[in-house]
Amino acid sequence: MKTIRYTHPELGTPQLGLLDGDHVYSLTEQVPTWTCPIPMWRALQALEIRPAAVAERLRRGTPLSFTELASRRLLLPPVATPEVWASGVTYERSREARNAETQIKDSVYDRVYTAARPELFFKATYERLVAPGQPISLRSDSNWMVPEPELAIVVSANGELIGYTVGDDVSSRDIEGENPLYLPQAKVFSGSCSLGPAFLWSDGEEKPETWTIELTIYRDDASVFSGQVPFSQFRRSFSELTSYLLRDNVILDGTVLMTGTGIVPPDDFTLLAGDVVEISIDPIGVLQNAVISPVPAKALATK
Repeated sequence: MKTIRYTHPELGTPQLGLLDGDHVYSLTEQVPTWTCPIPMWRALQALEIRPAAVAERLRRGTPLSFTELASRRLLLPPVATPEVWASGVTYERSREARNAETQIKDSVYDRVYTAARPELFFKATYERLVAPGQPISLRSDSNWMVPEPELAIVVSANGELIGYTVGDDVSSRDIEGENPLYLPQAKVFSGSCSLGPAFLWSDGEEKPETWTIELTIYRDDASVFSGQVPFSQFRRSFSELTSYLLRDNVILDGTVLMTGTGIVPPDDFTLLAGDVVEISIDPIGVLQNAVISPVPAKALATK
């Protein structure tokens, strides 16, 4: 079962919709408190109902067009998450890229790649998220920036897997490469995190190890970089990452954890204003964002 969040084209209010092909059936019209997957998830948990068991019954009313909602930029982040966390160096390609940035043999990235404790860091709050179709931003004091396409998981307060979405952890490679202690500045800035377009509910039958993450970057309508990585190259596990996230740390239902990137453009590539970034994970969908020049924090995309 897949859901999206969007702004109602007439009412202007946040809606939760069941996504079936190009059809979007409003769930908020059926249950007004369902404007996000998390209240719906809590209700199904209380009733001990599997998401797949109710999907057919929720296809009610006249559907909207997902394509039209997307073209009108009415999509919202698929989960009204309280926090987004991220993981680093969970693929071999990521370790190679981090070492290239620092140009240090046996760097901290080599050691964390094989260490028991993973690299975890804070990325964003909901207010800082960029919605699908809205622009991600460059950082004003960076000359080397890339998107980081990732599978993002949504978890409960006790670490239970609720579902999946697509994430873009926009990053400054030169700032992080200058000094690993600059990681927060390389990762957390206006317009640096996007999620979407849809939320794929976990029903215990998904096989992420068979999925492929794909990245395409367009410039002047032409592809200037494309790459893909099978998720089977992910060297950690969801339970491993969430167990460390929960250590001495209270999180809320709906917290998002991005699981790291295995696709890194070549060292001579940097994002430019006007580029368009597309990240695809077939069972979930395509997350698309244009790139703009740095903007003040108050000018973040409307949620």
